[in-house]
Amino acid sequence: MTNIYGETEILTDNQKSFIDDIPDILPVLPLRDIVIYPYMIFPVLVGREQSIRAANYAAEKTKYIFLSTQIKSSIEDPTPADIYPEGTIAKIVQILKLPNGLMKILVDGLVQGRIVGFTERTDFFEAHIEAVFPKVEIDHEMNALVRQMTQLFKDYVKISRNVPNDTIAAFDNIEEPDRKLFYAAANVIQPIEVKQSILQKTTLKEQYYELIKILNSEIDILKIEKEIDSKVQENIAKTQRKFIIQEQIKILQDELGEDEDASPEFSKLRESIKKAKMPQEVEAKAMEELNKLKKTPPMSPESTVIRNYLDWLIDVPWSKKTKDNLNIKHVQKILDEDHFGLEKPKERIIEHIAVLNLVKQMKGQILCFVGPPGVGKTSLGKSIARALGRKFVRISLGGVRDEAEIRGHRRTYIGSMPGKIIQSMKRAGTINPVILLDEIDKMSMDFRGDPSAAMLEVLDPEQNHSFNDHYLEVDYNLSQVLFITTANVRYNIPLPLQDRMEIIELPGYLEYDKLEIAKRHILPKELKAHGLINKNVNVTVEAIRKIIREYTRESGVRNLEREIATVCRKIARDIVLKESSNGKSKTKTKYLVDENKVEEYLKVPRYRYSKHTKTLKVGSVTGLAWTSTGGEILNVDAAVMIGPGKLTLTGQLGNVMKESAHAALSYLRAHAKELHLHPDFFKGKEIHVHLPEGAIPKDGPSAGIAMAMAMYSAVSGIPATNNVAMTGEITLTGSILAIGGLTEKLLAAKRNQIETVLIPKENEIDLKEIPNEVKEGIKIVLIERIEDAIPYVFPSLKKSVKVKKKSKK
Repeated sequence: MTNIYGETEILTDNQKSFIDDIPDILPVLPLRDIVIYPYMIFPVLVGREQSIRAANYAAEKTKYIFLSTQIKSSIEDPTPADIYPEGTIAKIVQILKLPNGLMKILVDGLVQGRIVGFTERTDFFEAHIEAVFPKVEIDHEMNALVRQMTQLFKDYVKISRNVPNDTIAAFDNIEEPDRKLFYAAANVIQPIEVKQSILQKTTLKEQYYELIKILNSEIDILKIEKEIDSKVQENIAKTQRKFIIQEQIKILQDELGEDEDASPEFSKLRESIKKAKMPQEVEAKAMEELNKLKKTPPMSPESTVIRNYLDWLIDVPWSKKTKDNLNIKHVQKILDEDHFGLEKPKERIIEHIAVLNLVKQMKGQILCFVGPPGVGKTSLGKSIARALGRKFVRISLGGVRDEAEIRGHRRTYIGSMPGKIIQSMKRAGTINPVILLDEIDKMSMDFRGDPSAAMLEVLDPEQNHSFNDHYLEVDYNLSQVLFITTANVRYNIPLPLQDRMEIIELPGYLEYDKLEIAKRHILPKELKAHGLINKNVNVTVEAIRKIIREYTRESGVRNLEREIATVCRKIARDIVLKESSNGKSKTKTKYLVDENKVEEYLKVPRYRYSKHTKTLKVGSVTGLAWTSTGGEILNVDAAVMIGPGKLTLTGQLGNVMKESAHAALSYLRAHAKELHLHPDFFKGKEIHVHLPEGAIPKDGPSAGIAMAMAMYSAVSGIPATNNVAMTGEITLTGSILAIGGLTEKLLAAKRNQIETVLIPKENEIDLKEIPNEVKEGIKIVLIERIEDAIPYVFPSLKKSVKVKKKSKK
């Protein structure tokens, strides 16, 4: 066995014989989570196959084995690179095989060692080992190091909770400096890499210095931990003492019969309850909860729940209200300032204010604004609140599917809280705010209940004077609240809710309306938002009209606002670039934005603004559709080809439109003779009906007449004009039924420059409520049956004989 030692170190005869007995090549046993030093007798549990083979080999041969620690204990199958080269040469004293296949060996640490190199053995680790005898110099420095380490180790044992006190007695009986060092190092609780650092030193003084550094650091940490622990114990003792004293005070008060509150906090709560001016039964409930709070230990979770409940009862308004400004001229002025157009909603609001002037309080006035996005539903609610001088609160109902969102959570856990209605009343701070329930058509339901059913009590004027929130558990009066709801689609609002509201339709804007809104509201707001008020910027009317016609196509004005904001950003960029290059001059440069500048800023127009040509196309007609974003043009194409006699429908159609297509085909086949079609026009043929833009789902009952005309054109070969749009559901007998969304559909036709619109006769009564600006420039034709539409869709059919001749061809 080779060895490493200090220059002046001389081995004794015993050490020489000891070294000679140990082979140069030893099996290596990787250890996890432990470092074994010389002079340690320690049991090691061996479980890995490779380690078991190494232990068996050592036990059968020389009983010597090299113990080295893994660098990372988490590695299950270590490689030579994963093992520290420094370790301890040990002798196996005893070996015990356990029933579960594991092995327990008792090892005796003999001397430090170092791996010089591994052998090529594969069944277990085997390596060339050098024995390391650290140099020992007995001088004053060595004596000082031993004394200091001894004192530090004793201090460490006294402070540490994990090292038994009898360790010091065994430590005092050791005289050899190296043995004393390794005994202390083995009993210090430190990470593997820290304990391994002692084995990596080659002289005893270096090892003592390393251990002293470790002990000093650990003692400092333990002292800090002890200080923290004493502070925590002191705080706990204070809290317990305070609790005991409070309990004693309560008992004394009960004995003396005093009814005063035990602390200023309870007195303050009592005063707040009195100042809230609650109804008599609510105040009684609050006082009952206050008395319960006084008897509840402060550290109890129940105390927090009761305290939060009392805070809610105090913060919710019970009597405070704002004074209404019922001056009709003032209200009219505010509404006209904030909104252009919307005459019908404004008129309804003025009527409501007029009635309030006479009766002072009116129930049952719950308004519902229904219209496409961007037409001003939410902002109209804000204007109403501003005109009346009331507080305004908005509640978004989009995506709400838990009934507890409306009615609140029951007080069964710490995180419970009231529903959105009571929360909004707290935010408003008055009993008569304007509450806007936004997107009421987008509520959904799941296993947690139906929130729309909970809204019935809120919006029912006969019930909402005693609205009961699950959290408050007392009746709350909502009858003085002005509720306003908004929705995009009327048909998505549950019927019981519709029954409790007055529906006011807000149709889309005409080009003239958008132009005025842009000039009066959007452009000044965007110029101010982008810092262009004093920059001499002039946006022409033609520029705004170009944005409306060629860059937006919508019912509202949101996209128009975005495009104008884009133009303002481009102007701001030009101004900053010009000022940075030329410097800020005293003379202000004029920035004119005309049609050419708009195209430069917004690039290629998204929409073409051109009138429909009177080009005649076979199998292609124009329908009108209504969506949640307003009216739209619906192109319907049909083609006839040789096939097995079937109807193919494409374009992502819903079930209703598919049924309309089948009904249209059945009518054409049943009345082929009257319509001058060949009786066997469907025999051996396939009719394909397609609605372009297949990525967009389409459904609804108003496309029946359009699909019937498209099929008629395809079957007869007669071209249809695309300057006529139509809407209406059909029956198998050829009748045309009424449709909804007529205003939006006429607006869509007007936006797309369609001259003639065919609508059901049953919708004639709806024309009276449609503004003249919408009907102006459009020829509206009322039709009762499918045949009534043919002369308008097929201008070439002036006499039925021509149709018959074409069909025979």
